[in-house]
Amino acid sequence: MANREMAVYCFDTLVCHYNNDETPPPAFDDANHPLFVTWKKIVNGGEPRLRGCIGTLEARRLISGFKDYALTSALRDRRFPPIQSKELPFLQCTVSVLTDYETAEDYLDWEVGKHGIIIEFTEPVSNTKRSATYLPEVPAHEG
Repeated sequence: MANREMAVYCFDTLVCHYNNDETPPPAFDDANHPLFVTWKKIVNGGEPRLRGCIGTLEARRLISGFKDYALTSALRDRRFPPIQSKELPFLQCTVSVLTDYETAEDYLDWEVGKHGIIIEFTEPVSNTKRSATYLPEVPAHEG
C-alpha cells in the first residue's frame, strides 16, 4: 500500500516548510488508513540512524495525514531535536500505511519482518498504562 510517491510527498512537505512554500499536490490517491512517517539520517556514510518517527493508529486521510506527520515526526519527536534544514541532504524518509489489524492469540503469535506489533500493558506497581508500536521493519532490523 505504501509507495515511493508517499515518501516523496513527505519530503516535499518538509522542504516546503523550510522554504516557506506550498507543498505540491501528491501523486497518490487519498484513502483512509493509520500511518507513520519515519526519518533517518545518514551520518558519516554509515548506517542511517533514526531521526524521527511518529504516526497514528487512528485512520486518517492519507494526504492530510502524511502532510501533518511528515512535519510532526521531523520537528516534534520528543526523542530528538527538531530536524534542521541543513540535514535535508542526509535524510531518508519511509512511510508506513497500516492495514489488516488482528488480535494475537498470545505474545508469540506474529512473524518478525511481516507483522508490526502493538504492545499494551499496565505496570503492576504504579498501575500506569503503557503502550509501544513497532512497525514491521523494526523487529527485523533490531533482531
